[in-house]
Amino acid sequence: MNQSRGVSSMIKVIPVLAGILGAGLAGNGVFMLVAPEAWYFAVPGVTTTGPFNQHFLRDIGLIFVFIGAGFVYGAARPGPRSLLWTLGAVWLSGHALFHFWEVAVGICGPEVLSRDFPAVTLPALIAVAFSVWSFRHADHR
Repeated sequence: MNQSRGVSSMIKVIPVLAGILGAGLAGNGVFMLVAPEAWYFAVPGVTTTGPFNQHFLRDIGLIFVFIGAGFVYGAARPGPRSLLWTLGAVWLSGHALFHFWEVAVGICGPEVLSRDFPAVTLPALIAVAFSVWSFRHADHR
């Protein structure tokens, strides 16, 4: 029975945590859309990736808003949850892998991986975990 209570708690907690992740992703995207230059100078390491490009930052800002909205909506609606969270996890993972690729081919030094971990790799890992969880618990609506 104790295990059942733990599973029941996780069924309630994971969507809340995914909603928080989504709100953070969407908030980042809104920041990129509303104040791309301020975002460019505020986020550590971004200025070393190339010159400021307002159009590019706003494009990526839209992606973050949509992914964040998908996590928030999936937190509230179990039906589309697995699909929405998986789509977000795929993009976030691709983004993180791209950062690893830049190190592997010598564009950046390995020190950027630890700098970028909290904002790039960790959200991808969390999103993948939420996506896997959503598939395993899809019948617990």
